[in-house]
Amino acid sequence: MRKPNKRPRPNRRSTLLAICASGALTGGLAVAGGAPAQSIQEIQSKIDSSQSQLSQKKSQLQHAKDRAGVLSTTIQKYGDRLDQLRGQVASLQNQIAITETQLRKKEAELKEAKAKLERLREHLKRSLRILSQRLVDIYESNNPDAMTVILSSHGFKDLLSRYDYLQRIQSQDTSIAVRVKRLRNEEKDTVQRVRAARNAIADKKAELEQTQAALEAKQADLADARQQDQQVLGQVQQTQDQLEGDIGDISAQIASQLQAKQQAEAAAAAAAAQSSSSGTTTAPAGPVQGESSSGMIWPVNGPITSPFCEPRPWEACHPGIDIGVPSGTPIHAAAAGTVAIAGVESGYGNYTCIDHGGGISTCYGHQESISVSVGQQVSQGQLIGYSDCTGLCFGPHLHFEVRVNGNPVDPMGYLP
Repeated sequence: MRKPNKRPRPNRRSTLLAICASGALTGGLAVAGGAPAQSIQEIQSKIDSSQSQLSQKKSQLQHAKDRAGVLSTTIQKYGDRLDQLRGQVASLQNQIAITETQLRKKEAELKEAKAKLERLREHLKRSLRILSQRLVDIYESNNPDAMTVILSSHGFKDLLSRYDYLQRIQSQDTSIAVRVKRLRNEEKDTVQRVRAARNAIADKKAELEQTQAALEAKQADLADARQQDQQVLGQVQQTQDQLEGDIGDISAQIASQLQAKQQAEAAAAAAAAQSSSSGTTTAPAGPVQGESSSGMIWPVNGPITSPFCEPRPWEACHPGIDIGVPSGTPIHAAAAGTVAIAGVESGYGNYTCIDHGGGISTCYGHQESISVSVGQQVSQGQLIGYSDCTGLCFGPHLHFEVRVNGNPVDPMGYLP
C-alpha cells in the first residue's frame, strides 16, 4: 500500500488537554499486570503535585491579569483627567493673555492720563503765576481804584475804555485759572478711574495665574501617580510573563509525567496480556492484505490492551477493542465503504465511522487527526487518520469497533 508523503500536524493542545483529563480520571483505578502498582501511584502523586502547582500558578496569573486590568483602567482615567486639565490650563493661558493685553492698554491709558494731568498742572501753575503777577503789578501801582482810573483818563470815553479793559483782564485771568483747576480735578478723577481699572485687571490676572498654578500642580500630581501606576503595571506584566513561563514548564512536566504513567500502564497491560492463560492477541505488523471471512483487515498493528465488553467503572461493556499503538500511527480502513461520521464525538475524541453496507460498519476512536470527510468513499487499507489519545483516554491507542445494525459486536470475529 502506498503511504502518504506528509501527514497533518497534530493538535498538541487538544492532545495535552486529553492527557490531563485522562490523568485526572485514572488516579483511583487499579492497575493490572506486572508493572508495580506503587510505581504508577508514585507517578500519579507527582502528577497531582504538578497539577496543584499548575492550578496555583494559573490562579496567580488570573490575579495578575485582573490587577493589570485595574491598573490599565486607572492609568487611562489619569490620562483622560490630564487631558482635561491641559485643556483648562490652555483656556486659562488664553484668558491671561487677554488680561495682559487689557492691562497693557490700561497702563497706556494711565500713563497718558498722568501726562495730561501733569501738563494741566503746569498750565495751572503758569496761569496762577500770571494772575499773581498782575495782582502784584496792581498793588505796586498803589492799588489803583476807580477814582484813579477816572482821574487819569482823558475824557469819558477813555474812562470807560480803561475800566472795561481792567475788568476784562481780571476776569480772563480768573477764568483761566478756574478752568485749568477744573480740568486738573477732572483729570485726577480720570487717573483714579484708570488706576482702579488697571488694579482690577491686575488682580484678575493674579487670580488666573494662581488658578493656573493650582491646576499645573494637580497635573504634576496626576502625572506622578500615573507614572507610579505604569511602573507597577510593568512589574505586574513581568510577573505575568514569569507565571506564563512557569505554567508552560509545569504543563510540559505534567505531559512528561503523564507519558511516563501511560508507558507504565501500557507495560502493565502488555505483561498482563502475555501472562494470560488464553494467550496474547496481537494485531499484525501493518494492515493485513489477506482478508478474513468477513473481508476485513487489521487497521493498525499493536497489542490488544482492552478486549471487547471488558467492564469498566463508567460502562458495563467496552463496545470495542483497544489496540496499543504510539501517537501518530497511521490508521487504515478495515474494509471499503462510505465515511458516515468524521469529527469529535464525546469521550471518543476524534472519531470516524465507515459504513460498509449490509448493516455493517467500523468505527475508529481517539485519533490524533482525521484524514477523511463525511460522504467520502474509501477503499480497504486506505489511510483514514492517525492514532493518539483524544477524548477520554488512558494513553495512546486505537479504539476499534465493529457494529451490526448499529449494535457493537466483538471485532475479533471479523478480523483475520
